[in-house]
Amino acid sequence: MAAIGQTSAQLSLRDPDVRLMIAVRDDVPGAFEELVEAYQHRLINVMQHLIGRSGDAEDLAQEVFLRVYRARKKYRARCKFSTWLFTIANNLGLNWLRSRQRKPVVSLPAQDSGPLGPRPAEQMVPSRDKPPSQRLQQEELAEVVRRALDTLNERQRMAVVLNKFEDLNYAEIAEVMGLTSKAVKSLLNRARTNLRTVLAGYVFMDGTPVPAAEEEEEET
Repeated sequence: MAAIGQTSAQLSLRDPDVRLMIAVRDDVPGAFEELVEAYQHRLINVMQHLIGRSGDAEDLAQEVFLRVYRARKKYRARCKFSTWLFTIANNLGLNWLRSRQRKPVVSLPAQDSGPLGPRPAEQMVPSRDKPPSQRLQQEELAEVVRRALDTLNERQRMAVVLNKFEDLNYAEIAEVMGLTSKAVKSLLNRARTNLRTVLAGYVFMDGTPVPAAEEEEEET
């Protein structure tokens, strides 16, 4: 929620996407298309990580945008636009998972793409200008990370995606997921523990690689 005394006007000054959504609310020509263009890849990425089905992730992303458009006249800025959007996405994705009774999901290879943009793992490959051997290593890393995320439960997975891929802080993730900041911190800590073994030697959730021997000493 917005801080006490923080108005929609103040939020719109700080967040250009709030201004864009207000333009959508006011039926400014082209505003909704601009909003979709700005967020469609990110939204599909989040959905892809959450539910693991590429085609369904695109369908759910489109459903999120449809709900945004239908609700535009009632829009009042109370938080960052991305927080509001990902709250809708989180609720829709979790409802989808529950409706499928948490059946095993089928993930696409990292290189597969759809009409609305690249898959999440593709965005982990920073540059195509790198030598082929280095690009291959990055693609292998992207696949390792994707598979590692698949080992988490849906709440841990969403928390990690929002924190590490969307740069949301604990308070913003808490608002998206309907949790407390303390609960989000606990979720992320458990996720790091679960990912540590899978990602050993590849990537470290805390950013800075820690030598194995040093890490073991810290945990004892």
